Amino acid sequence: MRRAARKDGNHAIIVQGLRAVGASVRILDEKDLPDLLVGYQGQTHLIEIKDGKRKPSERRLRPGQQRFFEEWRGGPLVKAETLADAFAALGIKVTG
Repeated sequence: MRRAARKDGNHAIIVQGLRAVGASVRILDEKDLPDLLVGYQGQTHLIEIKDGKRKPSERRLRPGQQRFFEEWRGGPLVKAETLADAFAALGIKVTG
């Protein structure tokens, strides 16, 4: 049995923010898959969360994740370090 994957420090904030704007969010716990399956306005997105506060070397995709990113031919697949990155991936404009 696989142990639960370690979550990045910004994981909960991004998930909560996406749900707050009406996105459907499923947390994927497979080793080489992105962290989130997100449905928003009739589109499906895959989002890999990396903590932008960590060193660049700690924000890289693991080899299996890199392979997945290279081979994926489906809908949008992005790496997000902030909630703003996740919103941008879904086409949500943030005004402030």
